Amino acid sequence: MRLMDFLTGTKVLEEVDSPINGKITVVKSLGLGTYLQVGGLTQSGGILVNIWKSTIKKITGYNLELTRCLILGLGGGSVARLVNKVWPDVIITGVDFDQLIVDLGKKYLGLDNVRIQLHVQDAFEYCEEGVAENKKFDLILIDLYKGTEFPIQFEGEEFSKLVLQLLSEKGIAVFNRLYSGEKRPKAVKFGEKLDKIFKKVDVFYPEANVMYICSN
Repeated sequence: MRLMDFLTGTKVLEEVDSPINGKITVVKSLGLGTYLQVGGLTQSGGILVNIWKSTIKKITGYNLELTRCLILGLGGGSVARLVNKVWPDVIITGVDFDQLIVDLGKKYLGLDNVRIQLHVQDAFEYCEEGVAENKKFDLILIDLYKGTEFPIQFEGEEFSKLVLQLLSEKGIAVFNRLYSGEKRPKAVKFGEKLDKIFKKVDVFYPEANVMYICSN
């Protein structure tokens, strides 16, 4: 163990090189438990659990009739576990483009303990197919970062309109964006785009993120 790891109470459990996300590091911390990092940003577990836990608590105030949930950017499955805990009977569909990060979620974060319909494919492609098949979800959670970057294909109106078409009549879509430092202007601009597509967009600020809670 490195001296700095010892002093901070952290330990690297495993590192893998992904052709999609680059280096994925599995870290165990005394304060934050086990989590996955890409590009220095937590992708699953750790602080991300707290961010989504507070967001889901906020969502419960919307009195959703929740039967089907779609998670775009499943990662290691932290969000799926939170959803399953709050709504144990919900049917969860998880989509992620990186098989390696999904495998690490199964190995370290308990993803194997969640009943989930798993699709390892591009989220944009999945949404296009879902719209063509007239699939509907009561809750769609979108967390599509690759490290610190939000891929450009998910920035445009076309993707947000696909999400809108996948929502049930009283459904809610939640877009997660980083909101600190240089990330803030892009996040604000993204929220303005959502305002043009959804009838209602509520804004929630957990930690250094912003959550756009969208409905019709």
